[in-house]
Amino acid sequence: MTTEFRLPEVGENVETGQVVKILVTVGDTIEAGQSVLELETDKAVVEVDTSVSGTIKEIHVTEGQEINVGQLILTVEAAREEGKPIPKREETTAEKVVKEREDIVKEVEPVERERDGREAVPQVETSGPPAVDKQPEAPRVIAPAAPSVRRLARELGVDVNQVTGSGPGGRISAEDVKDYVRQINLGVDRARPATLESPALLLPDFSKWGDVEREPMTSIRRTAARRLSQAWVTIPHVTHFDKADITELEGLRKRYAKKAEDAGGKLTVTAIILKVVASALKVFPQFNASLDMTNQEIVYKKYYRIGVAVDTEHGLLVPVIRDVDQKNIIELSVELADISEKARTRKVDLQDLEGGTFTVTNLGGIGGTSFAPIINPPEVAILGVSRASMQPVFKDGGFEPRLIMPLSLSYDHRLIDGADAARFTRWVAQAIEQPFLLSLEG
Repeated sequence: MTTEFRLPEVGENVETGQVVKILVTVGDTIEAGQSVLELETDKAVVEVDTSVSGTIKEIHVTEGQEINVGQLILTVEAAREEGKPIPKREETTAEKVVKEREDIVKEVEPVERERDGREAVPQVETSGPPAVDKQPEAPRVIAPAAPSVRRLARELGVDVNQVTGSGPGGRISAEDVKDYVRQINLGVDRARPATLESPALLLPDFSKWGDVEREPMTSIRRTAARRLSQAWVTIPHVTHFDKADITELEGLRKRYAKKAEDAGGKLTVTAIILKVVASALKVFPQFNASLDMTNQEIVYKKYYRIGVAVDTEHGLLVPVIRDVDQKNIIELSVELADISEKARTRKVDLQDLEGGTFTVTNLGGIGGTSFAPIINPPEVAILGVSRASMQPVFKDGGFEPRLIMPLSLSYDHRLIDGADAARFTRWVAQAIEQPFLLSLEG
């Protein structure tokens, strides 16, 4: 008996990916739980484990191919012990989605056939002006929704074709229909286009002026472009700038660097700032929140998971450090070094890229005097750190050289006012300028 293995859900909001490497060949015997391919999603490279056992009869994907959740990957001849029936396998979520779509097509096909089978009405010649040719009717697009969802839409008086689906391939769920109704009740303009991405710029033919080379965007780069465009369009960004005197902090950092190395980490300014920011988020809870515009609510989070932007050769990744408020600086140094290395080598897990409440991005190791980072939604703020430099500072009646580090706080002005942003950044700067040894170890 043959069975099919389709691409399962590999992470939250992950609907597609690019096949990096196929780990099996036709004729191989596989077991359930065995990795069969490496898939590059918009967040990381993950191994896809099969849910079936048996001998591979056919491989339906190729390396470099873009595939969607629910797409057929393998056809497998299931192994069966002599005299034992093959147990019925439960359908995966992805397979159910595909089956529901097939049901939708079956539901609509009779109507389409009836319409297509109607006889054309003969034209009658008249002495009047010639008739204007009518444009052929555009084919009707079938909304990707289950019959139960379509029935719910009818009961609520909603045209299901006007609803934007949030599921794989734009599939419409019951929650999507309810959300559509809620937005209508709140007076949201539904005439706006569903996409929030900036329109694509029409490019000239660059080859007219010289040689060019084209390279396809990676999944990570495509996702970054889409998300940053959406963030820039939907969030009213404001950036507040400040400076922190890290002269004393740098002395302490060098003094206790060996302690962090012995624990397997590296005592960096970023690790120290993570601890400072976690404390600041408790003092200013609106910076650890999200806006729910659908329900007109502010969601305050009681946990502190801070994302750290990591520059990799494949693009920018933002792994998340969990429970930052519960860890000391040494522990944060070890975890930060570990997760940054995983991000650079594409070994980071999908769950390590999700659930952040605030982000820190440090470009000090590269250079620059300041920058305005873009918020990572659904977060409402992001702290940028630039390279520290020696500057003359007037102190105690005279100028003296001090190590000054620029800070840039971008925030969502719908939730955070300018005065709050100034207070938050000043609090962070003062906490950096007055470090306590207790914060280093507990």
